[in-house]
Amino acid sequence: MFRFHRGLDTITLFHRPSLPSSIRVLTLLKQASANASETATEDQASDHSHQNKTQRTEFELNVTEDPPTSDQLRTILEYVGGTRAKDVVDGARNEGDAIRTLGQDPSKFKAPVTVDWNNGRVVIGESESEIMKMISQLPKESDSV
Repeated sequence: MFRFHRGLDTITLFHRPSLPSSIRVLTLLKQASANASETATEDQASDHSHQNKTQRTEFELNVTEDPPTSDQLRTILEYVGGTRAKDVVDGARNEGDAIRTLGQDPSKFKAPVTVDWNNGRVVIGESESEIMKMISQLPKESDSV
């Protein structure tokens, strides 16, 4: 039987290093990524199947200080709902307004925004519980077979 292995899910942080909330989200994501990619080092020959089932799935962390492109912003608003445009772009009333506003003034983008592109999830702001929920809902290796 053939197995198709998919690549790691990509989580992008739209980051603004001048914001303490954005720095906290970056730290949280880096820790979660490191914890997910840890491998057993003691007694490599023993059975770690139970432990592996409870570990988080690895993910690719992409951090950018650039605001999203218009296509990325469209996708983000699709994930969160167009009525939340004001939560993503300061002063935006709807999707079209958000795209227009961001094109005119990229500083209107409200970082931090964390996006799970593969599974259509977004966390706006620094909610640790929502970010950890997003990560915990990533498909496990066995789920993708």
